[in-house]
Amino acid sequence: QVQLVESGGGLVHPGGSLRLSCTASGINFSLYSMGWYRQAPGKQRELVAKITTGSSTNYADSVKGRFTISRDNAKNTVYLQMDNLKPEDTANYYCNAASLRQYWGQGTQVTVSS
Repeated sequence: QVQLVESGGGLVHPGGSLRLSCTASGINFSLYSMGWYRQAPGKQRELVAKITTGSSTNYADSVKGRFTISRDNAKNTVYLQMDNLKPEDTANYYCNAASLRQYWGQGTQVTVSS
C-alpha cells in the first residue's frame, strides 16, 4: 500500500518560515519525481515545486527565490523549505509522487496571517 504522509504545516506570520516534509512508503522512492502542489479555497490545485530523480528542480514563478525543494532518498522523504512566506501562500499543500503512476498525500494546511 502506497502512502505519502505530509507534515510541517501550520500558522505563521508573514515573513516567517516553515519546512514541509513528505515521507513515502510502498514505492521505490528513488525512481519517482516528487512534487509539492497547493490548493487554496476556490482555486485550482497548482504546482509549487518539483524535483526529479536526478534532483533537477523547477518552481512556480510565485515562489522562486523563497521556496526550496530537496529530497533524501535514504529517508524516502521530500522537503519544501518555505521562507519569506506571504498571505497568498496560504493553502493546503499536497505531496505528489510521479513515475508511471502517480500518488498523492492527504495534504497539510499552511496559513500565513498576522
